[in-house]
Amino acid sequence: MTNLVEEFNRGMWDVYDRAKEECNYNATRYLQMISNRGGLATAKKLLAENKSQYGLTALYKCNRLDLTVEALVLKEKYRSLFTEKELKAARKRLGDLHYVPTY
Repeated sequence: MTNLVEEFNRGMWDVYDRAKEECNYNATRYLQMISNRGGLATAKKLLAENKSQYGLTALYKCNRLDLTVEALVLKEKYRSLFTEKELKAARKRLGDLHYVPTY
């Protein structure tokens, strides 16, 4: 499981780097969170929040919902790291924006 967590954490950094490069989206709060908490804890915190996610909106406007934390969480290889409630939150947020992951 440790290797999977490490891989997920790298994925969270990759999401940040790609969003910055491909969408010119500098997610400073997200960067601070993954620097301080790590990727897995950050994803869990963001999924637990009931408020609107600015990053989700920014990536929606860039037509890159594939670069969201929600899309990363829903990748089959990472689902075991999350509770059904967390997965449901990720599915709902992406579904509300009419995005269905293709993996």
